[in-house]
Amino acid sequence: MAAAPVALSDELRQRIARLQLGARTLVEGTVTGLHRSPLQGFSVEFAQHREYAWGDELRHLDWKVFARTDRFYVKQYEQETNLGAVCLLDASASMAYGGARAACSKYEYGATLAAAFTYLLLRQQDALALTLFGEDELAHVPLSGHPGQLRRVAQAMAQVDLQAESGDPPVLARLAEGLRRRGVVLLISDLLFPAETLLSGLRHLRHRGHEALVLHLVDPDELDLPFEGPTRFVGLEGAGELLADPRGLRRAYAAAMARFLADIEAGARDARADYHRIDTRHPPALNLARVLTQRRRGAGARGSWS
Repeated sequence: MAAAPVALSDELRQRIARLQLGARTLVEGTVTGLHRSPLQGFSVEFAQHREYAWGDELRHLDWKVFARTDRFYVKQYEQETNLGAVCLLDASASMAYGGARAACSKYEYGATLAAAFTYLLLRQQDALALTLFGEDELAHVPLSGHPGQLRRVAQAMAQVDLQAESGDPPVLARLAEGLRRRGVVLLISDLLFPAETLLSGLRHLRHRGHEALVLHLVDPDELDLPFEGPTRFVGLEGAGELLADPRGLRRAYAAAMARFLADIEAGARDARADYHRIDTRHPPALNLARVLTQRRRGAGARGSWS
């Protein structure tokens, strides 16, 4: 039987709800100048011409056609629209964990990154949708580029209760089927669900022409199991309890964790996803700047927006 939802504290809900203010500080105070949009409202694949209408940008006029016809035509592209991105934020109960060395819980950390990316996209006049998921979809904010979208995203993240998973979350595969046009899918999660669920979803997204950006949140306690002496480990997602001496488990645990991280990263790369491991002991601004810098240096994939 699945465990009951994990209720966020009132203090945490208030902090997340205020992320609409913190996102601006996080982005403009740390990564100003790193971010750019190569799309600028038009995709890169030419589709056809249409006659010029008042208000069209002059940079899209086709002067060669004008020279032949003495009439103004603009170039239309496959998707004459701003970039549409979908942010998937893991709201399963394991995201409630935050060790003593971490900046905050994994969920609060992920919510901070989601708010920052929302602000970035809105600033460049793009649009974003948010889906919060556990075993299934828990909340959804529809795609919008309206300035009020950041407030709606922050409110949704603050109101959700984290839920235990009792199976494989199918959100990636279902999302890939439902998206009408190609765009960017941003997954923020600790990825503590079956690896094949993640990797098959990423492959499905790539097959449908989407770009996937994976931010894998890892608490420092999950890396090195720092506890000393007999410790009671309590499963956050209904897995029961275990009383054990971490000193006797540490070597085997470290090896298993290293295999898990290596397999996830290799699988994500094989699915052509942009994978970044996020250590939550470092401030969100530092990791955000690192991700955007690496994406800028490696830019070139269609749909890249940093």
